[in-house]
Amino acid sequence: MEINRVNSKFMDLLDTSNEKSNDNGIESFKTLLNDKLNEVNQLQEDSENATEDFINGKDIDIHQVMLSAAEAKISIETAVQIRNKIVEAYQQINSMQL
Repeated sequence: MEINRVNSKFMDLLDTSNEKSNDNGIESFKTLLNDKLNEVNQLQEDSENATEDFINGKDIDIHQVMLSAAEAKISIETAVQIRNKIVEAYQQINSMQL
């Protein structure tokens, strides 16, 4: 896996042009978030499969296994940080006095 491929995945997280057009912003955000979480889940599953294939002696390079694991780890860490920011924003909005 090339560094450019990893960078492009993170840029995809920031790119909202792929967002499904919908008049309701909440549904668009919900759809975007759901799609990105599914991508994170897929990266985790791919990493697990690569690890299992390596352990079972299948023809897979150790470097590919390690890169897959690192990519999955970074994606989950990014997802957790995004969740933390969303929770923080919700708490700030909730504490505002009207």
